[in-house]
Amino acid sequence: MSEATAIASIDKQDLDNLIAKNSEDLEEQKTLTVRTVCDRKMRSLNHARDLEPFVIDEPPGLLGDNTAHNPSEIVLGAFGSCLVVGIQANAAAKGISLTKLEVELVGKINISSTWGTGELEKPQVGFSSVEVKVDIDGDASREELDALVQHANEWSPVSNTLSRPMPISVAMA
Repeated sequence: MSEATAIASIDKQDLDNLIAKNSEDLEEQKTLTVRTVCDRKMRSLNHARDLEPFVIDEPPGLLGDNTAHNPSEIVLGAFGSCLVVGIQANAAAKGISLTKLEVELVGKINISSTWGTGELEKPQVGFSSVEVKVDIDGDASREELDALVQHANEWSPVSNTLSRPMPISVAMA
């Protein structure tokens, strides 16, 4: 039986430096900006920072061309990725070497109103539940790994965004 290869970790000193920097002002909020441009039909290009735009599209069953993930899949992917980041950071902080980290997310979603163009008397649209399963292995006990996962979820900005109400303002430019 061969030993599992460790997943590349973040640098502990870099993490400590980031912790120190972020601890200077606990009330400071960062501003993130994404500019979304309709490319065609249900396909949009999303511009963030100085990166190439990421594409979002709908599958044919939702009138798209199936060229990219749909918005709801991106939400689940953002949640899964945020958990991975939190688990990796906390594993590094605790000196835990991970050999496997996979997150599977399954969301139950209501789209019955067809983006507000159909029946509007139906139940509230959007995700009604999300089930997350984390497949993780490393040089720690199952209990320590579970605590790591639960801690990452508790402190995940995306998990907190999805699980609590927040004001959203939408206006004409």
